[in-house]
Amino acid sequence: MPQPASSPHFPAHTLDTAPRPARPVLERTARKFGFVPLPSARFATSPLLVRAFDDLLSLFEEATLSPVEREVLVMVVAGHNGCDLCRDMHRGLLLRAGAPPAVAAALFERRPVPDARLQALAVFTEATLRARGEVSDAELDAFVQAGFTPEQALEVIVGIGTYTLSTFANRMTRTHTLR
Repeated sequence: MPQPASSPHFPAHTLDTAPRPARPVLERTARKFGFVPLPSARFATSPLLVRAFDDLLSLFEEATLSPVEREVLVMVVAGHNGCDLCRDMHRGLLLRAGAPPAVAAALFERRPVPDARLQALAVFTEATLRARGEVSDAELDAFVQAGFTPEQALEVIVGIGTYTLSTFANRMTRTHTLR
């Protein structure tokens, strides 16, 4: 697999080279994944950023959206924000969360999802991104009619915020695309 571009400003930190305040987050991340993913390694240049993403991610994992639904949201945000590395990484996480391969493939290719509920989530997430939160009543109604709640509509905002931070940071640190 091709590697992301290098960056003279944002090195791929290790547990030993990261600024001390960033190390606890990198240690948790390494325990979770078995290694420190390149985005986290570069985010560690700013202890504030790596901690912010870790905190937001922990909060988003408390959402009432299921793990598969959260990964669907991430795939939509990553596609919307042009983060190829995120799309590739979260496709694997989506499959591990139990999504059918056809769902993962559709989201990766940015085409309709062959599951009505997940498609409603994908459409609502994209509409929320496009409208910067100002979705129409009809879009909210369609989301609720698909079996989601108003609480989950607001959880979509938390997911968008979490992964917009991540995708923007990936773009700045040159971790967003495979080359």
